[in-house]
Formats: sequence, C-alpha cells, structure tokens
Amino acid sequence: MANTFTQINIHLIFAVQGRENILRNSFRENLFKYIYGILRESKQYPLAVNGYLDHVHAFFELNPINSVSDIARIVKANSSKWINENKFVRNKFHWQKGYGAFSYSRSQRDNVIKYIMEQEKHHKKKTFREEYLEFLKAFNVKYDERYLFKWIDIN
Repeated sequence: MANTFTQINIHLIFAVQGRENILRNSFRENLFKYIYGILRESKQYPLAVNGYLDHVHAFFELNPINSVSDIARIVKANSSKWINENKFVRNKFHWQKGYGAFSYSRSQRDNVIKYIMEQEKHHKKKTFREEYLEFLKAFNVKYDERYLFKWIDIN
C-alpha cells in the first residue's frame, strides 16, 4: 500500500488442545522454525517464536494487509497440518480454539524477544496458566473464566 507506514508488534499466544503437554523436545524446535516460516510466507516480519510443552508464543510485526485473527488462523492451521503430516504425536493434533494477542511498542521489543526465547527456563518457575493470567491482568483484558484455555499445570 503506497503511503502506508506501520509498526505494529504483536505477541500471539496459543495452546495445545486436549490439555496435553505434547510439544516434545524431539520436534519442538523444528515446529518453532516452521511457524517462523509461516509468518514470513504470510508477509509478516517474525521477531521470535518459542514456547513450551503445551503452548506457543509468536512475536512479529503485523503487516497491515492482514488482521491478527487472520494470522492466528493461518499459523495454527498450517502448523497443526505439519505436525499431523509428520506424525509427531500419536493422535490427531489440534490447537485449542482462540488465542491471546498483545501489542508492544518498538522500545519493548528486545524485552519481549528475550522473554519468549527463555520460555523453558521461565516455565520451571511458573505454569502456563499463571503466565497467561498475568498477561491478561497486565493488559487489563476483561475475561470470563469459562472461555480461557484448558490448563495442565506443570512446574
């Protein structure tokens, strides 16, 4: 788009369906690389992709030709297809419905990238549920407990 200039940094978070901790070390790093590639193919500018056993964090500059919901749908659909085609899990793989998306300023990018890249270390101290609820509170997002992710709390 001519004469259109944006810088919209989005932190997208989504979780595995079925309350399972199945994003194992054997394929997790390749999954994150694959999601990075999906973001690039959809004309986003990926900054960091990482996660843990039951969820993913993707941080990217949003291209204004897409909505956040478009990108969440594209990333989740293509990555679950890739997991299933490669038979990384025993049963059919799905992501849970929904996602969290939070925006950050340019000055916050380095801190967000560091936070995302240290997920495994971070989750030795805090569950995904605790982490996600902290995001909702920090961003003053009103929510109904019935519509949150289903959790498995591990430490």
